[in-house]
Amino acid sequence: MSGSAQRSPVDRLLVALRGWREWPRRLAGVWRHSLRVRTVVATVALTALAVIAACVGLALAIQNDLFQSRLQQALGDASRARIEAQRTLDSSETQGDSVNVRNLMNSVLVTLSRQSSSDLIAAFRTDTAPSSIAPLDFTSTGFPTSAPSPELRSQVQSSSSAQFWQSVPVTLANGSTVPGIVVGQQLTVPGVGAYEFYIAYDLSAAAQTLAFVQGILWIVGFALVAIIAGISWLVLRSITVPVAQAAETSAKLASGDLDVRLNVRGADELATLGRSFNAMADSIQSQIKELADLSLVQQRFVSDVSHELRTPLTTIRLASDVLADRRDDFEPAAARAAELLSTQVQRFQVLLDDLLEISRYDAGSVQLEREPTSIAQLAEDVIGSMQQLADQRGSEVRLVAPGGYSLVDLDPRRVRRIVRNLLGNAIEHGEGRPIVVTVDSNQDAVALGVRDYGLGMRPEDVERVFDRFWRADPSRRRTIGGTGLGLSISLGDARLHGGTLAVWSDLGRGSNFVLTLPRRDIDGELVSPVVVDVADETSVLDSLGLTEPIAVLAPERDAKEKR
Repeated sequence: MSGSAQRSPVDRLLVALRGWREWPRRLAGVWRHSLRVRTVVATVALTALAVIAACVGLALAIQNDLFQSRLQQALGDASRARIEAQRTLDSSETQGDSVNVRNLMNSVLVTLSRQSSSDLIAAFRTDTAPSSIAPLDFTSTGFPTSAPSPELRSQVQSSSSAQFWQSVPVTLANGSTVPGIVVGQQLTVPGVGAYEFYIAYDLSAAAQTLAFVQGILWIVGFALVAIIAGISWLVLRSITVPVAQAAETSAKLASGDLDVRLNVRGADELATLGRSFNAMADSIQSQIKELADLSLVQQRFVSDVSHELRTPLTTIRLASDVLADRRDDFEPAAARAAELLSTQVQRFQVLLDDLLEISRYDAGSVQLEREPTSIAQLAEDVIGSMQQLADQRGSEVRLVAPGGYSLVDLDPRRVRRIVRNLLGNAIEHGEGRPIVVTVDSNQDAVALGVRDYGLGMRPEDVERVFDRFWRADPSRRRTIGGTGLGLSISLGDARLHGGTLAVWSDLGRGSNFVLTLPRRDIDGELVSPVVVDVADETSVLDSLGLTEPIAVLAPERDAKEKR
């Protein structure tokens, strides 16, 4: 049996409930990511509101028109019946006989029933004085029990010729109740006096007509909303599909697929947009190809020049070494020249090596030689090798290593070069203050941070600190040496390992460089165990005795001190 067949009804119910809970999130996602859905929903909602308003307005107008039409018809019918009944009463001779008066009244009621379109009739004597010949009040079967109201009777009694009406519910023979009206007038019975007579009319036909018209209106309204929704969907699809294709094509173009193009059909605005997009893609592809060719030429030039310089540089270095070894036999000026020559040849050698390394990065020919290495042990070795330089600059290098002793597969030569560059820069710009090297690790990464408390950098300098041949302060004299390529090469080495090299710096508070290397391949963002942003490290400052940031000299004052 399958897994779904083995589920109990309770499990299936829980799955269904979980699915229901996901619906709002899914609908919200569709709403955010689909312009077509948002536009169609807004169009349908506004159209539905407009249709509802129109249908309600038309229904009320038709209802009022039908009621007024039926009311005028009932009033005219009642008026004709009254005229005919009064004519009958006026032409009769009762001679004061109660029987004749009663017969005459019955005849009048029959006339009213025949002359009007309704047999719901009621008659009441207006004068309340006792009379021996006055006929009794009459109410036909089915006449509304709630009619006439006291207000209507008072109005009818006040005028002998006017008509008055009111709306009442009328109960039909099948027991159903329909809307109706009651029309009241006066009749004068010879020898007796005035009588109120009322005729009730049911409006069931008008109600049926109104219900039919309203039903047609709502059906047409719903059909109109559905048609508009379909038209909106088709129109939007004809627009959004090309836009989505353009977005997908631009994403492929941005990812490096420079050969992708839009399929252009027709000659409308979207086709014009597609042709313009393809022309832009052709131009971008051509320019990128030109830049790639130019970069390749530059890379080859740097590589060729670097290789060609190695042989004469080796000869020059050998000669400078011979002169440096025998400088004690020279005159002071010649000895100083030999010393400067040896120093600059060594610096030229470092620059040449860095240029060769940069050319390898640009050519994509760099390979890692991994081996199990303890980054904490590696940091101790680098600190030991640079201790004499730190002592000369008056900086105390402190190692804080709560972690990082376990072996990690990395290229020790490249990581050692990174640490040497970071520590050398910290010594160069540390202004004789302490330098803290922190090594730590977590489950996913191992990190090394180099924190100095020297001059620091401005935010705009931090953004360019890894650029080639860039220096934060070109006027500042470099005492340790360097080519301006160290941090750029270090960033390349870090990325080659799949890691990161981040920096925090604040003018007058120093800098903090953090190298983070993954222990293994991980999915997602690499979280460093060493904090990069150390803006609030008051406890560390107190432990080092650095309660105040270093003073930053103004440009004019700095120039005076240099002089």
